[in-house]
Amino acid sequence: MPENYVPILMFGVIAFLFPVVTLWFASLLRPDSRDVGFRRKPYECGVPPEGDARGRFGVRFYIIAILFVIFDVETIFLFPWAVQYKALGLFGLVEMLVFLGILIVGYIWLYKKGALEWV
Repeated sequence: MPENYVPILMFGVIAFLFPVVTLWFASLLRPDSRDVGFRRKPYECGVPPEGDARGRFGVRFYIIAILFVIFDVETIFLFPWAVQYKALGLFGLVEMLVFLGILIVGYIWLYKKGALEWV
């Protein structure tokens, strides 16, 4: 009976050793930098950073992000309806038209409020 657990034990040993050996091998290859000041600088694709990393974003940025998530998630609801279109029949069509109508009314309201102005 214990011989049945040998593959599980081998898998566990490999799962443990793989990250350990990988990190050890990477420590041999990477350059050794003892400059603490260099390590604390932000790195942005090799370009020196501009300004403070703790800069403030305007509220408009968050509003646009939330609107994107809301309308993106709502349009995901169209996929199951499209897959089950024949099974839902006329009731499903009317229900989806009501849903799209509410979505379009939301878009029109946001457009009139100026929330979709990017600049």
